[in-house]
Amino acid sequence: MIVSVVGALIRDPEGRLLLVRKRGTERYMLPGGKREPGEDDRAALARELLEELGVRLAGAELIGRFEAPAANEPGATVRSHAYAVEVEGGVEARAEIEDLLWIDPAAPPDVPLAPLLARRILPAITAAR
Repeated sequence: MIVSVVGALIRDPEGRLLLVRKRGTERYMLPGGKREPGEDDRAALARELLEELGVRLAGAELIGRFEAPAANEPGATVRSHAYAVEVEGGVEARAEIEDLLWIDPAAPPDVPLAPLLARRILPAITAAR
């Protein structure tokens, strides 16, 4: 089974990357989620960021399409369109988000990361620096 999602790379002024952990899960991942019927990537990003973090999407640039085993759906593969985004407003954990974590993408802390983030996205964005 393929799970198709959009992911948001949100950075702070120091270049740290925002990760989220959903309630009842162990692994950190990018904010974002599944598209609803009829949504394009930008609409899904805008909705998910408002729901999960209380921020408004101000800009988005596709950085790549990535695939890896799904973190929270055993046996599934997640396929993500990942965007570098600009947001407006203060970030706060809302909806199903239990925890927020700002990390240095080149030196992530020793916490459980989603395979997509650890194996595909972090290597791609650190190689591009």
